[in-house]
Amino acid sequence: MSAWFSRPVLFVESVERSIAFYTDKLGFIEASRYAENGKILVGQVDREDCQLLLNCQQPEKTGRGRIFISLDHEVLRALKDEFEARGAPVKEGWWGYDTMIIEDPDGNELFFPYPSEASSHEG
Repeated sequence: MSAWFSRPVLFVESVERSIAFYTDKLGFIEASRYAENGKILVGQVDREDCQLLLNCQQPEKTGRGRIFISLDHEVLRALKDEFEARGAPVKEGWWGYDTMIIEDPDGNELFFPYPSEASSHEG
């Protein structure tokens, strides 16, 4: 295989709760899940080319993830409107430039930069 294929793993307390958050609040679809003894241990959610694995098997890592997602300005503006309409926890922040930040129920972060806008911060 010559092309890379990667999927970030976010560690969560409850895969079931996380699947609900990512599908209900962020518009992902549930792609798969793996369960043992009735407990979901790993799930995957997808939105366009973004695929995330959600895993509850290493509780010491829960909530420590951050994903940096770059989108065209117009797409990001429409996505922000969609997230707000869905009741997602949208925050504005700074990480080298102005950034939209979504924090999931466990503290994992999705960073969406606004690189094409004039920034109010000096670097």
